[in-house]
Amino acid sequence: MAHTIQHLSHDLYPEPGQEHATGVPAPAFHPTVAEEDATVLSNMAVNAQYWHLVIQASPLAAAASPGQFYQLQCPPAHGATPYLRRPMSLYGTDPATGQIQFLYKVTGSGTRGLSTLVPSDTIRILGPLGKGYDLAGHLRHIVVIGRGVGLATLAPLAEAAHMAGIGVTAILSARSPELIVSADRFNMKGMSVIPVTDTQGNSDPAWIEQALRGLISADRCDALFTCGSSRLLHMLRALAVEFDLPGQVALEQQMACGLGMCFCCVRDFASAHGTVTRRVCLDGPVFDIRETLA
Repeated sequence: MAHTIQHLSHDLYPEPGQEHATGVPAPAFHPTVAEEDATVLSNMAVNAQYWHLVIQASPLAAAASPGQFYQLQCPPAHGATPYLRRPMSLYGTDPATGQIQFLYKVTGSGTRGLSTLVPSDTIRILGPLGKGYDLAGHLRHIVVIGRGVGLATLAPLAEAAHMAGIGVTAILSARSPELIVSADRFNMKGMSVIPVTDTQGNSDPAWIEQALRGLISADRCDALFTCGSSRLLHMLRALAVEFDLPGQVALEQQMACGLGMCFCCVRDFASAHGTVTRRVCLDGPVFDIRETLA
């Protein structure tokens, strides 16, 4: 059975139908987050490191936007039982069918447990959570830059931009060509794909910076979007400031609750009033690239 909750709010409201002391009617309750048992449709390795998980959930759970995430209760594996849920970026969703996709790398007990799931298994999920990417503004062409599993959150963003008539160039980074993920997904939509790998010697930030400068000078970069890599983030932030470009980053951070209550994911950010602390799960995970600090 599905349960629904709302994002935390600074305002406390009475029950629907009641009124504040001021006489203002309470707003109707519209849940934005679901906690429920979803059914596994498929769970397959896509290469030596990454897995693709597809689950069946409710329309509410599947009503996510690019950049949002879910908290997954991973099953036990090899004698280890994960205590906390694992945050997982959205890789794709279809609210009409209730299908949700995740792309993940097996790195610890939680993701090892995920890799044991087979069709018809159930998994407890909480989501969608957080704030996603924003494509507002007069954007004609964006550039998305990601490495490894960080590309998971950029794929739905690129598809949303494509559907809005915005051109997309994707710079996809990995250790080797066989570990690049989502390239086919970008190519099928007619997006420009630039693969860079460690083995080819063109994945370092200096090489990517030169490629970006070329795109900027060719008027093919109105905004920068990225996820994950700190080295790429530092370089992209400097370019955003130099060329006065908008940019957004989806930050990867350890989380416990995913709702902002535990303050496990607090990071420092720059603001007009100096350094401030924000919760990645609630205030993000997507932030203005210029506000990020090391």
